[in-house]
Amino acid sequence: MTTTLTRRGPRAPAVIAAHRPAHRDDIEGLRAVAVLLVVLAHVGVPGLAGGYVGVDVFFVVSGFLITSLLRREVASTGRLRLARFYARRAVRLLPVATLVTLATLAGSWFLAPAPRFTEHAMDALAAATYTMNLRLAEVGTDYFAGSAPSPFQHFWSLAVEEQFYLVWPVLLVLLMWAGRGRRRVVVPVLLVLVCVSFWYSTRELDRAASWAYFGSLSRAWELGAGALLAFGAGSSRRRPALCWVGGSAILAGAVFFDGATPFPGTAALLPVLGTLAVIAARGSRLLEAAPMRWLGRMSYGWYLWHWPLLFLAPTGLVARCLLALGALLLAFLSHHLVENPVRYLKPLTAVPRRGLLLGFGLSGTAAAAAAFGLLFPPVVPTGAAVADAQRIISQAPNRELELRRLVTSSLSAGTLPGNLTPALSMVARQSLPPQDDGCHVGLTGPFKPKGDCVYSDAKADRTVVLFGDSHALQWFPALADSAQRRGWRLEVYTRSACSPAAVALIERRTQRRYDECDTWRDQMIDRIGRLKPDLVVVSSSVNYRDLLADAPGDPDAVWRDGWKKTLGELRDHAGAVAVIGDTPYFTAEPVDCLTSRSTAIGSCAGAAQQVVMEPRWRRIQRSTAVGAGALVVDPLPWMCSSDSCPLVVGNTLVYRDSNHLTEAFVRLVAPLLDSRLPWVGHRDRKK
Repeated sequence: MTTTLTRRGPRAPAVIAAHRPAHRDDIEGLRAVAVLLVVLAHVGVPGLAGGYVGVDVFFVVSGFLITSLLRREVASTGRLRLARFYARRAVRLLPVATLVTLATLAGSWFLAPAPRFTEHAMDALAAATYTMNLRLAEVGTDYFAGSAPSPFQHFWSLAVEEQFYLVWPVLLVLLMWAGRGRRRVVVPVLLVLVCVSFWYSTRELDRAASWAYFGSLSRAWELGAGALLAFGAGSSRRRPALCWVGGSAILAGAVFFDGATPFPGTAALLPVLGTLAVIAARGSRLLEAAPMRWLGRMSYGWYLWHWPLLFLAPTGLVARCLLALGALLLAFLSHHLVENPVRYLKPLTAVPRRGLLLGFGLSGTAAAAAAFGLLFPPVVPTGAAVADAQRIISQAPNRELELRRLVTSSLSAGTLPGNLTPALSMVARQSLPPQDDGCHVGLTGPFKPKGDCVYSDAKADRTVVLFGDSHALQWFPALADSAQRRGWRLEVYTRSACSPAAVALIERRTQRRYDECDTWRDQMIDRIGRLKPDLVVVSSSVNYRDLLADAPGDPDAVWRDGWKKTLGELRDHAGAVAVIGDTPYFTAEPVDCLTSRSTAIGSCAGAAQQVVMEPRWRRIQRSTAVGAGALVVDPLPWMCSSDSCPLVVGNTLVYRDSNHLTEAFVRLVAPLLDSRLPWVGHRDRKK
């Protein structure tokens, strides 16, 4: 595709001025700074927790270089050949990216826990199609998606850049055509777009942090800032002082920022403005030094290779440094054996169609490999089938005693049972009806259910409400079964990371005040007040001590008062209130241990002293509930012995992740929970 921007005639518009093509050694060195910050931060070098700002440096540099390239072409030819532009991008970027994708996928097959491979294959598919940022943004809003990283996670920034490369040339053509090539028309429009994107970034940071971090719209202003500089960089005079100021700003972000810094938002202004200053300074001896320029040439490959090595072989600091150097060696080899040979292959560069076909072929190859992995994932070794725990419990004269016997025997279990329920490969896909219906609210968004959040018998006279955070939601299968069997109406109101106790919290992922939780909690209690249910079942995580807002001097008192307030209001609104105690927390994902120790799964059990966290807060919750006249159900004896908590009970997998129960296990203990709850309506109490 070729777009002509000039017209014949006496009043042909002035073409935007541009300098002759010139290689910028300082920008090559700036790339070295960016990749060093990212790699050292991922290695875990102390004092550089904010090294992720290196990605912001890359964004600004990319916006500047691509826009400069496009301007030069327009200035020299009066037209912009889009097909040629896209072909150059494909030939330049895709060969090494495809190589890394295929190598990482193979490494994940052999080295990663088998249940994780399906997720990695989906990530590889997103990497191959340059949509990894969208996948991570979506997963980041799903509280149940877990926090385990991916060996393809770093492809998100490449996806943002590729999406920019796809849109920006076309947008630039339209702007230049509409403005008849005049800078005074193009620059103001671009400035408005940059400002809108920056505003959106700050807004999303408060609303959906993952979309603010990974989203293309929230990052576009950084690339746009580089593009603006390309239109305004008219002077060739060197400004060393400006370069040092800009470099200091970038390093300040790397040193003073960390994982708790709300980012990007206004914090991203520091590395972005710093990068603009370095580029505008037009050079420094440090950046133009031969080692820095060499590292800048290796930056693309090093960025691609370093994260998979660090992910698939996590070890101590020294070993991780050696792995990072190994990744640099791979970058050097791929640069000279793959990147440059393909990049300068004349048959590909002379005919854009060939370069585009190569790009589609490489992306298709990586996507096909990922799809093959999804269809044929590695298999976790299992043993013979064991007796079905559900049948054993249902037939036992004393179900609770039989369950405790199963828990104790599971501590010495050997091979993973062949009839494990659910299968390890399926556990991450568990989704309960309230999640699908919007009755369970995630970390973002208001309460906007698709329906009325009523389950079981919608016309029943008696109503039970399930209320709390995600640790309340996990009990939905048991409550749904009981309500259905008893002919009760079940309504569900739950929200991720939002305790029903009236305590002000910090949202863990954004590190800001979780105001949405307070609003939702008040709305749900008002809704319960209007409903006047016969029974309210409340449950909550106890893992909120570090998330209490305003750093209270007495967290225990805040926790106690929060429960006293909520339970007092619920007792005024409901016939009866029951509180289900919290379940265990594991430091690692259970499926990872079960995969690596599939022949000795009993050894994966967690010591009760470690996984039954916050015993003091559990006691406070219990005593406050009893004082408020609520019934308390302690589920710990159903999943732990006196000193250990197994991951598998009989043939039933207990945990879907580090702290939530599987639907299968909840159904296993549903009869025990049913027998403990006060299934007494308002009418019965009046009698």
